[in-house]
Amino acid sequence: MNIADIATTEYIEVDVGTRMGKVRSTFENGNPKGIIVTNDGEYEGVISEREVLQSHVEDDAKVAALIKPSRNSPAPKIDRNEDVRETARMLIESNAKVAPVFEHGDLWGVITGDAILEAVIDNLDTLTVGDVYSDDPVILAEDDGIGKAINYLREHGISRLPVVNENGYLTGVVTTHDIADFVIRENHTTTTGDRVGDSDRLLDVPVYDIMTSPVETTTLDTSAKEAVTEMLSEDYAGLMVTPEDDDRVVIGVVTKTDVLRALTFTEEEHMDVQITNISMLDTITRESIVQSIEDVADKYADMQVMHAHVRFHEHNEKLRGTSLIQCQIRLRTNKGQVAGTGEGYGAENAFRVAIDKLERNVLEIKGVTSDEEYRGQLLRKLNEL
Repeated sequence: MNIADIATTEYIEVDVGTRMGKVRSTFENGNPKGIIVTNDGEYEGVISEREVLQSHVEDDAKVAALIKPSRNSPAPKIDRNEDVRETARMLIESNAKVAPVFEHGDLWGVITGDAILEAVIDNLDTLTVGDVYSDDPVILAEDDGIGKAINYLREHGISRLPVVNENGYLTGVVTTHDIADFVIRENHTTTTGDRVGDSDRLLDVPVYDIMTSPVETTTLDTSAKEAVTEMLSEDYAGLMVTPEDDDRVVIGVVTKTDVLRALTFTEEEHMDVQITNISMLDTITRESIVQSIEDVADKYADMQVMHAHVRFHEHNEKLRGTSLIQCQIRLRTNKGQVAGTGEGYGAENAFRVAIDKLERNVLEIKGVTSDEEYRGQLLRKLNEL
């Protein structure tokens, strides 16, 4: 299947000279997945709600200030006849929810992750939430400030955070859109002179004041088709995952991106590897990243890796012009999920630290498994006495 019948010519477009205040209002009023930016009718880029939220560009600034190559990773350019699986991979690797579609070199329309999911939804009943969800969720307390929520969203490259009360029970969820909506509304009531002090005040507002509650949840045994149907119909980007018998305890999160990632799984000889923010690669290649992960996986023959996700995140700190990069590697295997995280100046250094940590974690799993097998053999021998 290709995207010729999935992509649409209907999208929101702004010129590079448009004020950022107008763009922020567009996200508030229409909740688009992204906005196409043009320069005299020629395609320039895409801006997302997350980029608007994370930027410090003032309302009077022009859109051009936000789409400079140094500010964000460019959305992939998709050919109108591209394969759906490859399109899903490109959206994930560029951390984009919407991308421009070209036909014969001209901007034709856009493709969104939602459109892909709608097109393949009948094929998702073979997957469960447990097959695709992310465990070990990043959690906020009700009295944590919005500033902390923003830092968590940036650091982990996610779009939603579960909120728990003093007993550790799930009471709400805070999303990128919740924060953007709140900040935009509050900024409308301030003057330019108030802006700096008011921004500091906004960051201290507890997430309890803006979180969505009650929370929509799902369970591990729920089919991916059912979960995606709910997300699409209610315009949720994700659902909290809870045990079957207790929807107060959050054990993970399942998002549209998780399901899109599953669509890229193949049965090829090499494992599936997704790289988020692939444009940050400097002295390291995609091929070497894949090979390094395969080498680590091979150290534990009984562990079958179904999918690997590598995410790069750039910090503001630099050393001799090279940015401090965080690298997160997560493997989805038949032995559960295993991860490794590291930081370094440049993508290659960050990846090397993360792959070393991943290898230690893989070998730890191997050691635990070996210990369990040894205990089992010992008990069997004792029972024979």
